[in-house]
Amino acid sequence: MLPREGVFKNATMTSIIGNNELCGGLPAYHLPKCISKSSKRSKIHISVLSACVIFGILGVALTIVFLYFCWLKKKVKEPISTSMEDSCPNISYRTLLKATNGFSSMNLIGVGSFGSIYKGIFEENGIAIAVKVLHLMHRGALKSFLAECEVLKNIKHRNLLKILTVCSGIDYQQNDFKAIVYEYMENGSLKRWLHPNPTPSYTNEPTQKLNFFRRINIAIGVASTLDYIHHQCHIPIVHCDLKPSNILFDTEMVAHVGDFGLAKFLLGSSTDTVANQMSSMGIRGTIGYAPPEYAMGCKVSREGGVYSYGILLLEMFTGLSPNDDIFRDNLTLHSFVAEALPEQVLEITDHILLQERENYLSPNSPQHWLSESDGIFQECLVTVYNIGVSCSDEVPGRRLSISGVANQLQKIREKLYA
Repeated sequence: MLPREGVFKNATMTSIIGNNELCGGLPAYHLPKCISKSSKRSKIHISVLSACVIFGILGVALTIVFLYFCWLKKKVKEPISTSMEDSCPNISYRTLLKATNGFSSMNLIGVGSFGSIYKGIFEENGIAIAVKVLHLMHRGALKSFLAECEVLKNIKHRNLLKILTVCSGIDYQQNDFKAIVYEYMENGSLKRWLHPNPTPSYTNEPTQKLNFFRRINIAIGVASTLDYIHHQCHIPIVHCDLKPSNILFDTEMVAHVGDFGLAKFLLGSSTDTVANQMSSMGIRGTIGYAPPEYAMGCKVSREGGVYSYGILLLEMFTGLSPNDDIFRDNLTLHSFVAEALPEQVLEITDHILLQERENYLSPNSPQHWLSESDGIFQECLVTVYNIGVSCSDEVPGRRLSISGVANQLQKIREKLYA
């Protein structure tokens, strides 16, 4: 530090050239101000502290990033489970394996195009479930899985089969695994009731018969479901695979429409433009139930869904499948019923319904509709068959609306219970 007194008091008489480390002194020397040692130490301390804070933050950030990637890597390796509803527990592959006794053949209750269905029971609460395990090696199975999840996650109806949860991940052999878990339907499918196995192989093979009233109720339930998905959803939906095996019954014999693996969304409320992102373009239903225009390359439509319903309705009351051997060449279930209307309806009706009428096998039924002279039974049959024939017309524009179908069936039920 240069003093301000003595010889250094006169700047013009003193030279400090060559002393670059000097500080202080008179302003005339133009030297920098002197900084005390304590100030220097303070600045050094602050610099060191700042560096420590910066390196500390970087260290914490790197640790968080490292832990995240470790978690992500572990997540990929483990089976992933996602719930369709917040109230449903996440289901792991291990839980489903245990519930179905290792996906045992004894628990197998059905096999479809894209998956096998097993009955399962949760060990912790004893709740029965149905587990659809996707055959992922089959073309279209993954799209079917995505379509069903997308369709059913946001829609609710009394006659829709409810998804409880899904499982998507890998099994113990490191293979991809996807499954959908449904409510278990105690009374099986409509197909088993209409066409029971002569030698029952399933524990839930029906032992009773579907009477006339129950068939009307089933028809109304399915029609109301189609009306809901066709006209009342935010984005209209077409089921695309409506058939007896996809209609299931709970303990009270309420019908539930299931298997939306081929379902398609219709974009726009006024036109039937199809959104095919979720399901395969090449698959549009089951032979016999799919409308003829689909085979000619026409787009999926509500009218196509009504056609499938019409065939289903005719099958329910004739007891004949559209794929039975008698239907060949130009004879179809539609033309078979149309030719019998109206005089020969009793000749084409399921013999179980005729037995019920003749032998009074339904003690809970009103007696007036069974009377030969009253003719209400035959009158109702004619109306049902007319609905089925109109719905399954080859020309889409001539088919009834599903809303009108539901209303007509309601009137039949009211007449039966009058």
